[in-house]
Amino acid sequence: MTDNGNRLPLEPLRPAYRIQYFTDEELDKLQAATLDILENIGVKFMTDKALDVFSSHGASVDKKTQIVKMKPDLVFKAMKTVPRFFTMAARIPEYDLHLEEGTTYFTTDGCGVEVVDIGTDKPRMSTKADVGMMARIADYLPSVGFYWPMVSAQDFGRASPLHELEVGWNNTVKHFQSETIMGGVEARYAVEMATIVAGSRENLRKRPPMSSLICTISPLMQDKPGIEAAMVFAEAGIPVGFLAMPTLGTTAPVTQAGALAMGDAEIISATVLMQLMFPGCPIYHSMMQAWADMRTGGYVSYPRDARGRYGVVDMAHHWGMSSLGACYGTDSKVTGTWQQAAETALDPFLAGLASPEIVTGMGLSRTYTRLFPEQIILDDDLYQRARAYLQKMEVDDHSLALESIRNVGPGGHFLGQKHTREHMRTSLVRGITHHLDPQNKYRDPIEVAREKVKWILENHQPEPLEPAQQIEFNRILAAAEKELAEVYS
Repeated sequence: MTDNGNRLPLEPLRPAYRIQYFTDEELDKLQAATLDILENIGVKFMTDKALDVFSSHGASVDKKTQIVKMKPDLVFKAMKTVPRFFTMAARIPEYDLHLEEGTTYFTTDGCGVEVVDIGTDKPRMSTKADVGMMARIADYLPSVGFYWPMVSAQDFGRASPLHELEVGWNNTVKHFQSETIMGGVEARYAVEMATIVAGSRENLRKRPPMSSLICTISPLMQDKPGIEAAMVFAEAGIPVGFLAMPTLGTTAPVTQAGALAMGDAEIISATVLMQLMFPGCPIYHSMMQAWADMRTGGYVSYPRDARGRYGVVDMAHHWGMSSLGACYGTDSKVTGTWQQAAETALDPFLAGLASPEIVTGMGLSRTYTRLFPEQIILDDDLYQRARAYLQKMEVDDHSLALESIRNVGPGGHFLGQKHTREHMRTSLVRGITHHLDPQNKYRDPIEVAREKVKWILENHQPEPLEPAQQIEFNRILAAAEKELAEVYS
């Protein structure tokens, strides 16, 4: 985040315009469908602790099937304690994300398993070093408000999510969000690491430097390790998001509205549990629909009609929750293709119009599994284009340039005008497609992106953890590796 010795401030989307995908009547109907599912069909919770909590609060619990049914009164009572906004803190306060209406922060995508190094064309297994490399790049880019581990530290086995935390915090001062820490044991070690960064448990509650994203299981199930991790994080005051990923036609109804209602029931049921246990704990809402190719059974992230990606933001806000939206995430197997552009070009613009508080998705190909380091620069360019489109255009006496127009008159040119000299350096904002070579010809954008990645890695070094913090991290990682080896042996 430094450029010529100066820190680059974050550049979130603050759109001058807003759209609502669903009418209020439609949102009420979707919410009624969610409540119907929760009351009459139920959601499966595969942990006794969750079943006991629901039972003690009057929900209908079948211990044999592990299915929980809850009446609307219980749902609404719990949902009233969900904070609409909260803080996702950074290691340095100036990069804290104070979630608020009309501001959208983006992050990278995760958690891929392959890396294609610059200058090669063959994928390899991702490592902890790759997590750190991409954290440094994300730390530099003003478009990235917080960091997801883009790939997994596969060289560290069961403890890999904790190693991702360690190498991430050593390579970015920004907020860290994990989508891979699952299980109560792993979560307790993560809370211990976050406490060291925050300085104390009290500070951790005020300014949590990490958050968690927990996936539900469609249709209508909660993952046991995921819910157990969520309980630990919520108790510590660490923000938790629940992400439903219904696949239309296989794990969800084939219609978008049906998939949205079912996925929403998964998210809300988990949110209710957290609020019953820890009223007021920060929880956010997320849903990322996918589609089944009914001829092949293949998984498709971006068909031609992907409105469900953005309508879900309205649903979250209708519940009074912050939303994690989904962008980018192309199905293209390589970077720089027409398919990649077609599937991602509209995303940051449409997401900005929907106005979720946070958005994931920058930088991966092959349906979120393959990392080309240069792709995050291409996605950053799309982000900056969307940010410009969404800003209000200045129309005032100076920008109207009437004096300059009078001076030139019909048939002249504006190169000699004072107004032109004042604005000529800022009039054309060069995207990645308009970088010039020594002969003043436009360069290949992919080559420009690769050079930018190399420049960042050579010139940008975020502040690492303090030595005392690193010593504590090493102790925690050693203890975690030992305990996890015993637990999973």
